[in-house]
Amino acid sequence: MTLTFNPDKYKELLTAYLPKLIKSEAENEEALGIVEDLMHRERTPEEDELYQLLITLIEKFEQEYYQPSQQNNPVSMLLFLLEKSERIRDDLVAVLGTEDLVDNILNGQEKINTEKARKLGDFFHVESSLFME
Repeated sequence: MTLTFNPDKYKELLTAYLPKLIKSEAENEEALGIVEDLMHRERTPEEDELYQLLITLIEKFEQEYYQPSQQNNPVSMLLFLLEKSERIRDDLVAVLGTEDLVDNILNGQEKINTEKARKLGDFFHVESSLFME
């Protein structure tokens, strides 16, 4: 007997779980919990579709979030390290000098030069090249 896909049941699952693009570690953990639950049981076709969708969303988030050096994006790396080290924007002000400078860097309006990259590397205890394009 072949199980058929029921769009109404799938709609119910989507409404219950409300999958969306993952933008934070907390959202990622939540999605991973759902996947973990679905992984360890016999899934209906609708659950399998939700399972595949969540895996795709998790993979996209993790590629962007956990492997930022592969993107060679200094601002992404800076934001990643800031969050992982549980530091705040004001800590960057103390390292780089002014709020305007930090805002301009985080908004992509100003590039991180060699001296700023060195300061950030020292601050986060990483290679300064991570902050260079």
